[in-house]
Amino acid sequence: MDGPAIEIENLVKHYGQVKAVDGLSLTVRPGEIFGFLGPNGAGKTTTVRILTTLTKPDKGTARVFGHDVVREAVAAKGLIGVCPQHTNVDAELSVYENLKLHGLLHRMDPPRRESRINELLEFTGLSDRRKAQAKVLSGGLKRRLMIARALLHQPRILFLDEPTVGLDPQTRRRLWELIQASLRSGATIFLTTHYIEEAEKLCHRVGIIDQGRIIALDTPAALLERVGRVVVECAGEEDGMTFFEDRDRAAAHAADMSGDVLIRTANLEDVFIRLTGRRVRP
Repeated sequence: MDGPAIEIENLVKHYGQVKAVDGLSLTVRPGEIFGFLGPNGAGKTTTVRILTTLTKPDKGTARVFGHDVVREAVAAKGLIGVCPQHTNVDAELSVYENLKLHGLLHRMDPPRRESRINELLEFTGLSDRRKAQAKVLSGGLKRRLMIARALLHQPRILFLDEPTVGLDPQTRRRLWELIQASLRSGATIFLTTHYIEEAEKLCHRVGIIDQGRIIALDTPAALLERVGRVVVECAGEEDGMTFFEDRDRAAAHAADMSGDVLIRTANLEDVFIRLTGRRVRP
């Protein structure tokens, strides 16, 4: 399976009069964590639904390791694992039964299925919850179960749609460790997120999407170079951010300002604000 892990060309999707995806083109390389960053309504989840064969595009093409997600949906499904934004484990089944059901749906042979279940229960720290019903798990443990389920059939691409939304910082960082370990095991990861720190910490490249279009695409470091690495903020000003290449220049500028002034390191949200005039918000 040579070539791009994901290849999108001129993708369009309407919902009534709303154009959720507007001529989107994008390539994701094998073996990378690709971050998809943008506000609510930007087109992130619709793009993921198309790539995971849940929604058909109105125009354009999307391929997963060369398989068209519309014309070769069955082949594409065999290559992907999905952890959706909203929890969808079977609450009445145990942790083990949730994983077994997924293995049955993917027609895994019993020895391989049982081996992978045991491996992933250990991997996600759920071995001691094996017999527990999913409904008694905390939000963070349910997310771990969803990631284990998505990885069970050893997909080539793992789609994570807002996997840490609503979780406390400690649980979020534990899931970051699982995501990085998944990458080391050979998966390509497509991550949608609102969390700036998450994108900066995990992603090799980031695509910023707004109103259904990619408006910036590069490494986090390269995107920051577009605006400057240091920000001077002046409280009370409508457009109170000024960007500089280094802290010395920022400090010299701040010395001439009155009022409350903050000097800080720039982040990807600053890039987004400069490009769109809006903030990223969950």
